[in-house]
Amino acid sequence: MSVLLYDHPLSPFAQKVKIALMEKGVPFEARLPDGLGAGGAEGDFALTNPRREVPALVHGDVRLFDSTIILEYIEDRWPQPALLPASPADRARVRQIEDVLDTHFEAIVWGLGELRWFKRAEGELATSLESRAADQIRGFHNWLERQLGTAEWFNGKDFGWGDIAAAPYLNGAAAQGFAPKGHPALQDWLSRVNRRPSVARANREAKDVLGAMEQVAGAVRSGTFRREYRDHRLEWMVKSGGIDVVLSGLAEDNIRFSPDFD
Repeated sequence: MSVLLYDHPLSPFAQKVKIALMEKGVPFEARLPDGLGAGGAEGDFALTNPRREVPALVHGDVRLFDSTIILEYIEDRWPQPALLPASPADRARVRQIEDVLDTHFEAIVWGLGELRWFKRAEGELATSLESRAADQIRGFHNWLERQLGTAEWFNGKDFGWGDIAAAPYLNGAAAQGFAPKGHPALQDWLSRVNRRPSVARANREAKDVLGAMEQVAGAVRSGTFRREYRDHRLEWMVKSGGIDVVLSGLAEDNIRFSPDFD
């Protein structure tokens, strides 16, 4: 049975899944859903993921969404090489790292994209939001440095789940100008993880489409491209001082939330 992955190269959630499949040696087709950015995706993709967001995975009769659930399926379906550590405590630790990055850290990098690519704020407000983002990222870098300790990988002596969870987010922050400077263990880890073929391929695919993001601010202003605000993304924008960004987006109908299931 072939594996189909609905993907966007810039999505850290989708990158996690691609890296895991490559590490397992599982062939897959990556497909960009039509209508993704406008919130109007339909057809087989919407059937696979009623949330209409990437990643979504099709494997025979199996249809899955949510990156963590997909990773768990991959680990169960193709157990070797193992991506989760052996001990229950270490398994819980790397799952905890993934959860923090999927929620709090992702929202910060996403917010920087709202400012820099989608021009949601300018002047003093943009400066204030970026300053808040810088402080927050520094705090998470501190936490991740402690999580890594003296180990080679977040998983311990072997590359695995914790590293797959961290690589897309740390690279996303670095691409926005927030590399883990002043955190030597984390810096060394990032250099090391980016030399792995699976991570390097995900990075190349992201960089190949990054240039096009400079053109999307106009599409947002026109309402043809509607960004998804939900969960920790919405929380980040509000708590960091961007409530006017949210209110403006609602008034101009260029932000969206998760669709209702039908």
